[in-house]
Amino acid sequence: MQTTLRGALVTLRPAAATDVPELARIRATPEVYERWRGGDDLAAAVAEDLDDPDSHPLAIEHDGRVVGMIQWGAETDPDYRHASIDIYLDPKAHGQGLGTDAVRTLARHLFAEHGHHRIVIDPAADNAAAIRCYGKVGFRPVGVMRRYERDADGGWHDGLLMDLLADELT
Repeated sequence: MQTTLRGALVTLRPAAATDVPELARIRATPEVYERWRGGDDLAAAVAEDLDDPDSHPLAIEHDGRVVGMIQWGAETDPDYRHASIDIYLDPKAHGQGLGTDAVRTLARHLFAEHGHHRIVIDPAADNAAAIRCYGKVGFRPVGVMRRYERDADGGWHDGLLMDLLADELT
Protein backbone atom coordinates (compact mmCIF):
# COMPACT_ATOMS: atom_id res chain seq x y z
CA MET A 1 0.00 0.00 0.00
CA GLN A 2 1.57 3.27 -1.09
CA THR A 3 -1.28 5.48 0.11
CA THR A 4 -0.79 8.08 2.82
CA LEU A 5 -3.84 8.48 5.04
CA ARG A 6 -4.66 11.56 7.08
CA GLY A 7 -6.69 11.42 10.26
CA ALA A 8 -7.76 14.23 12.54
CA LEU A 9 -4.53 13.92 14.58
CA VAL A 10 -2.22 11.49 12.79
CA THR A 11 -0.82 10.72 9.38
CA LEU A 12 -0.42 7.08 8.36
CA ARG A 13 2.18 6.48 5.68
CA PRO A 14 3.95 3.38 4.39
CA ALA A 15 6.64 2.43 6.88
CA ALA A 16 10.16 2.53 5.45
CA ALA A 17 13.56 1.13 6.35
CA THR A 18 14.50 4.57 7.69
CA ASP A 19 11.76 4.13 10.34
CA VAL A 20 13.29 0.94 11.76
CA PRO A 21 15.48 2.58 14.44
CA GLU A 22 12.63 4.66 15.86
CA LEU A 23 10.10 1.84 15.69
CA ALA A 24 12.61 -0.49 17.39
CA ARG A 25 13.12 2.14 20.13
CA ILE A 26 9.35 2.30 20.65
CA ARG A 27 9.09 -1.50 20.68
CA ALA A 28 11.81 -1.59 23.36
CA THR A 29 9.84 0.55 25.82
CA PRO A 30 8.56 -1.67 28.65
CA GLU A 31 4.90 -0.90 27.96
CA VAL A 32 5.16 -1.87 24.28
CA TYR A 33 7.64 -4.72 24.71
CA GLU A 34 5.23 -6.40 27.14
CA ARG A 35 2.71 -6.70 24.28
CA TRP A 36 4.96 -6.72 21.19
CA ARG A 37 8.08 -8.67 22.06
CA GLY A 38 10.30 -9.74 19.22
CA GLY A 39 13.41 -11.24 20.68
CA ASP A 40 16.75 -9.67 21.41
CA ASP A 41 17.11 -7.86 18.08
CA LEU A 42 14.11 -5.54 17.85
CA ALA A 43 15.50 -3.75 14.80
CA ALA A 44 15.52 -7.08 12.96
CA ALA A 45 11.99 -7.84 14.20
CA VAL A 46 10.72 -4.48 12.94
CA ALA A 47 12.52 -4.93 9.60
CA GLU A 48 10.89 -8.36 9.30
CA ASP A 49 7.47 -6.77 9.92
CA LEU A 50 8.15 -4.28 7.13
CA ASP A 51 9.14 -7.08 4.73
CA ASP A 52 6.15 -9.34 5.48
CA PRO A 53 4.25 -9.67 2.17
CA ASP A 54 0.97 -10.41 3.99
CA SER A 55 1.12 -7.29 6.15
CA HIS A 56 0.75 -3.63 5.29
CA PRO A 57 2.77 -1.66 7.88
CA LEU A 58 2.15 2.05 8.22
CA ALA A 59 4.17 4.48 10.31
CA ILE A 60 2.01 6.63 12.57
CA GLU A 61 3.17 10.25 12.54
CA HIS A 62 2.10 13.07 14.81
CA ASP A 63 3.55 16.56 14.61
CA GLY A 64 6.11 15.35 12.08
CA ARG A 65 7.56 12.49 14.12
CA VAL A 66 6.99 8.74 14.14
CA VAL A 67 5.01 7.71 17.23
CA GLY A 68 4.15 4.13 16.34
CA MET A 69 3.12 1.62 13.74
CA ILE A 70 -0.21 0.25 12.59
CA GLN A 71 -0.51 -2.64 10.19
CA TRP A 72 -3.26 -4.55 8.52
CA GLY A 73 -3.74 -7.86 6.81
CA ALA A 74 -6.60 -9.51 5.00
CA GLU A 75 -8.27 -12.89 4.78
CA THR A 76 -8.87 -13.25 1.06
CA ASP A 77 -11.12 -16.33 0.96
CA PRO A 78 -14.37 -14.83 -0.41
CA ASP A 79 -16.48 -16.74 2.12
CA TYR A 80 -14.52 -15.33 5.08
CA ARG A 81 -13.11 -12.08 3.67
CA HIS A 82 -12.21 -9.51 6.33
CA ALA A 83 -9.28 -7.37 7.49
CA SER A 84 -7.31 -7.34 10.72
CA ILE A 85 -5.41 -4.53 12.43
CA ASP A 86 -2.47 -4.43 14.87
CA ILE A 87 -1.00 -1.29 16.41
CA TYR A 88 1.62 -0.08 18.85
CA LEU A 89 2.21 3.45 20.02
CA ASP A 90 5.03 5.16 21.91
CA PRO A 91 3.97 5.39 25.57
CA LYS A 92 4.85 9.11 25.45
CA ALA A 93 1.96 9.46 22.97
CA HIS A 94 -0.60 7.54 25.05
CA GLY A 95 -3.70 9.32 26.31
CA GLN A 96 -3.84 11.87 23.48
CA GLY A 97 -6.32 10.10 21.20
CA LEU A 98 -3.63 9.23 18.66
CA GLY A 99 -4.23 5.48 18.78
CA THR A 100 -7.97 5.95 18.40
CA ASP A 101 -7.43 8.30 15.46
CA ALA A 102 -4.99 5.88 13.80
CA VAL A 103 -7.35 2.90 14.16
CA ARG A 104 -10.35 4.94 12.97
CA THR A 105 -8.43 6.33 9.97
CA LEU A 106 -7.22 2.91 8.87
CA ALA A 107 -10.63 1.28 9.44
CA ARG A 108 -12.33 3.95 7.33
CA HIS A 109 -9.80 3.29 4.55
CA LEU A 110 -10.26 -0.49 4.72
CA PHE A 111 -14.03 -0.13 4.45
CA ALA A 112 -14.12 2.58 1.78
CA GLU A 113 -11.14 1.73 -0.42
CA HIS A 114 -10.69 -2.02 0.05
CA GLY A 115 -14.35 -2.99 0.34
CA HIS A 116 -14.08 -4.84 3.61
CA HIS A 117 -17.28 -5.25 5.58
CA ARG A 118 -15.63 -6.45 8.82
CA ILE A 119 -12.37 -5.79 10.69
CA VAL A 120 -10.98 -7.70 13.66
CA ILE A 121 -8.47 -6.76 16.34
CA ASP A 122 -7.21 -8.92 19.20
CA PRO A 123 -5.76 -7.12 22.23
CA ALA A 124 -4.64 -8.98 25.32
CA ALA A 125 -7.73 -9.49 27.47
CA ASP A 126 -6.09 -7.54 30.32
CA ASN A 127 -5.12 -4.55 28.13
CA ALA A 128 -7.89 -2.22 29.31
CA ALA A 129 -6.44 0.88 27.62
CA ALA A 130 -6.33 -0.79 24.19
CA ILE A 131 -9.83 -2.20 24.62
CA ARG A 132 -11.15 1.28 25.49
CA CYS A 133 -9.35 2.76 22.48
CA TYR A 134 -10.86 0.24 20.08
CA GLY A 135 -14.28 0.61 21.66
CA LYS A 136 -14.20 4.35 20.88
CA VAL A 137 -13.90 3.45 17.20
CA GLY A 138 -16.86 1.05 17.44
CA PHE A 139 -15.15 -2.32 17.94
CA ARG A 140 -17.17 -4.74 20.06
CA PRO A 141 -15.96 -7.69 22.11
CA VAL A 142 -16.78 -10.99 20.41
CA GLY A 143 -15.18 -13.44 22.80
CA VAL A 144 -12.18 -14.39 24.87
CA MET A 145 -9.54 -16.53 23.22
CA ARG A 146 -8.17 -18.53 26.13
CA ARG A 147 -4.40 -18.96 26.48
CA TYR A 148 -4.07 -17.18 23.17
CA GLU A 149 -0.59 -15.66 23.29
CA ARG A 150 2.70 -16.26 25.09
CA ASP A 151 3.73 -14.02 27.97
CA ALA A 152 7.29 -12.73 28.32
CA ASP A 153 7.83 -15.41 31.00
CA GLY A 154 6.75 -18.21 28.65
CA GLY A 155 3.25 -18.66 30.06
CA TRP A 156 0.03 -17.95 28.21
CA HIS A 157 -2.47 -15.12 28.48
CA ASP A 158 -5.95 -14.63 27.11
CA GLY A 159 -6.79 -12.45 24.12
CA LEU A 160 -9.99 -10.56 23.47
CA LEU A 161 -11.35 -10.88 19.95
CA MET A 162 -13.10 -7.68 18.91
CA ASP A 163 -14.71 -6.86 15.60
CA LEU A 164 -16.15 -3.88 13.78
CA LEU A 165 -18.68 -3.91 10.96
CA ALA A 166 -18.62 -1.15 8.37
CA ASP A 167 -21.87 0.43 9.56
CA GLU A 168 -20.63 0.51 13.19
CA LEU A 169 -17.60 2.76 12.61
CA THR A 170 -17.89 5.80 14.86
